Amino acid sequence: MRRAAPPSARLRRSGGFALLIVLWTLVLIAFVVLHLTGSGRTEIRIADNLVANAAAAAAADGAISEAIFNLSDPRPEQRWPIDGPPRTVAIGDFRVVVRLEDEASRINPNLASPALTEALLRVLGSDPDAARRIAAAIADWVGSSPTAKTADALQAEYRAAGLAYGPPGAPLETMDELGRVLGVTPALYLALRPHLTLYGPADPKPGADPIVTAAVAQLPRIGATEAPPAPTPQDVITIRIIAAAVGPDNAHVTHTAVVRIGSSLPQGYAVLASGNAVD
Repeated sequence: MRRAAPPSARLRRSGGFALLIVLWTLVLIAFVVLHLTGSGRTEIRIADNLVANAAAAAAADGAISEAIFNLSDPRPEQRWPIDGPPRTVAIGDFRVVVRLEDEASRINPNLASPALTEALLRVLGSDPDAARRIAAAIADWVGSSPTAKTADALQAEYRAAGLAYGPPGAPLETMDELGRVLGVTPALYLALRPHLTLYGPADPKPGADPIVTAAVAQLPRIGATEAPPAPTPQDVITIRIIAAAVGPDNAHVTHTAVVRIGSSLPQGYAVLASGNAVD
């Protein structure tokens, strides 16, 4: 018959098992604490980044306000140059690089003549037939075509191209809408985008943008007749203000505003659009 273990041996085995449970419990507690600590540090870093980016956004907006104030100065010689080199301003702990671009130096597809749009497409490398066809499609889309087609005919053209929509015959509301026009490929849209605006006049101002300048110069060669520019107050300008703020904790925020400035305006200026991405 097997002899029972003495009480001291049983106590040692029970104590060893209890010690093992305690050790595993401590390991589990350490793991939980480590996990909570890591999560807490991650959340703290996220919170710090959010605070830094919010401060950077405020600095960018402050630089835009400073630019508006400067451009409203009644002394032209004191104003920052438009389409000149970027200007750096310090706001708190942030360095903000500000660029001022004359919106009148871009082409407005809602107002431009099909001849001007065709010239722009040619300068960007489209062949004459494609340029003429796409310019006409853009005019049909925005409702500015001098030879308007019927809605049924336009719908039929888009259906033939495998598209389930047609031109609205109304001005573009966003620049991305241009990518839906028949013939405007993603590559062509990317090429057109830097030279377009929804806030400029019908007749762009040559000079600042060499592509637009070349397109305007082509107009006589393709038989276009230049209409006299619409009268506007001499002191009113439309400016694109781009402010890129860089600061602590790797914060980097870029804000853009399109602003109309002039003493004839009710408050001296009007913000037409603002945000991280502006058409």
